[in-house]
Amino acid sequence: MDFGLVLQTDPPASRVVSLMKRAERNGFRYGWTFDSAVLWQEPFVIYSQILANTQKLHIGPMVTNPGTRTWEVTASTFATLNDMYGNRTVCGIGRGDSAMRVAGRKPNTLARLGEAIDVIRDLAEGREAEVDGNALRIPWVQGGKLPVWMAAYGPKALALAGEKADGFILQLADPYLTEWMVGSVRQAAERAGRDPDAVTICVAAPAYVGEDLAHARDQCRWFGGMVGNHVADLVGRYGEHSGMVPDALTEYIKAREGYDYSHHGRAGNPSADFVPDEIVDRFCLLGPPEAHIEKLRTLRDLGVDQFAVYDMHDAQEATIDAYGSDIIPSFG
Repeated sequence: MDFGLVLQTDPPASRVVSLMKRAERNGFRYGWTFDSAVLWQEPFVIYSQILANTQKLHIGPMVTNPGTRTWEVTASTFATLNDMYGNRTVCGIGRGDSAMRVAGRKPNTLARLGEAIDVIRDLAEGREAEVDGNALRIPWVQGGKLPVWMAAYGPKALALAGEKADGFILQLADPYLTEWMVGSVRQAAERAGRDPDAVTICVAAPAYVGEDLAHARDQCRWFGGMVGNHVADLVGRYGEHSGMVPDALTEYIKAREGYDYSHHGRAGNPSADFVPDEIVDRFCLLGPPEAHIEKLRTLRDLGVDQFAVYDMHDAQEATIDAYGSDIIPSFG
């Protein structure tokens, strides 16, 4: 199992670079950041510095979207980083939550997302692609490689990930839901004539190492609020108890009363007050190292290839170091 670190690009950027360097020293193989231009600093500028200051770390957004940048710009940016640093980027992509909503736009349609996945990958790898009816090719790309991993929750999005994406990003660490969603992605890949085992599975969630569970829960409760945004969309689309989405995912948002993106992804987010302890425990990894190892082994046995640690709380360095010393070596 690989391990990744997920950060927001809060200023100063030097701290983001420093934490990524620390992660690589501790055995993490991937570094991810949020991508929302209004809320945080521009990640692709910071990626260049992370790549320059690490040796093997693979870098990418968790996640970008097809709406905030034109597709040829996204592809060219990835291709430039790969040309400079040796094919060490991954394009995590989704419909767009905070990046689109904060700017007053709706998330992209799945049809647009599916088209963007193909176009961005083709252009970044030097192939011709059609953009707005025009055939484009980036002529200087030689030997470029860009895996595109798609974030998804709902049945149609899971199917799209299986049909088109090189990897699937699931932003929660509940084993029951992981099994259901990974199965949906792999079934879609098989229906599309692809090798279902060739789709990389990445589970991303907050991790907090320590004995004080009450404090750990409070530091990670924001995650249930963030996931609740996507769940609310699914309930709006499919309804409650529709059979299309497991009740285990939708039940907890009944007390949700809205969401303030100014606190998005941050410990102490008041918009996450509705999230019960049970959901925090199910969606996150909390407790002593042994508890993390046990849950990670369960996820690995369900087909998870990478666990990406959301490290937005008051113990960032301690979490990275604890994973490096006590947890990652168990999965070598």
